[in-house]
Amino acid sequence: MAEIVFENLSKRFTTKDGTVEALKNINLSIEKGDIYGIIGMSGAGKSTLVRCLNYLEKPTAGVVKIHGKDLSTLKGRQLRKERQKIAMIFQHFNLLMQKNVLDNICFPLVIAGVSKKQAKKRAVELLQIVGLADKAKAYPGQLSGGQKQRVAIARALANNPDILLCDEATSALDPQTTQSILELLQQINHDYGITIVLITHEMSVVQKICNKVAILEKGHLVETGSVS
Repeated sequence: MAEIVFENLSKRFTTKDGTVEALKNINLSIEKGDIYGIIGMSGAGKSTLVRCLNYLEKPTAGVVKIHGKDLSTLKGRQLRKERQKIAMIFQHFNLLMQKNVLDNICFPLVIAGVSKKQAKKRAVELLQIVGLADKAKAYPGQLSGGQKQRVAIARALANNPDILLCDEATSALDPQTTQSILELLQQINHDYGITIVLITHEMSVVQKICNKVAILEKGHLVETGSVS
């Protein structure tokens, strides 16, 4: 069974200039363990699609199913619990600048009610996974862009998610750093079976690590299939 399913998904925004149709009748299935690229130009609807996937944006019409559950049927605590299985990393890292690396990674665990001792233990494990064991006490301002993104990846993995959403996660990085981050994501997918949904406008990123791809154009899904 597909892990993520979009059925006839549409999203409209009302602005002072009228109605904008960001997504139009999207039908898409993503299997467990995929590294699924979603590619398109700016304004194609990529980020809106991802925000509908974790219900940060409520679709105007259609259905989003995660593990067979229709997210529109979930409320409050149920929806928050489902969202914990869907982690996200961003183009600009979104780290807490006043907290050190270890505390940044502990943050989602503490919010989820994990004890500080357990959260710290998990954060130390994750720093090993992302290759930053020596940076636990450093602050984001002392890190390079690639290191910040590794911290963001570690933080995203804190709650053992099933799905990792990457919204233009390498766009702010130089080519060599992009390569190392993509290799890390590939390793995480291989070692832990986490499904990765990768939003990008760069075909080279899709070619490097994705096994499947969907192309969005002006809110329409125009093509899907294997990367080859």
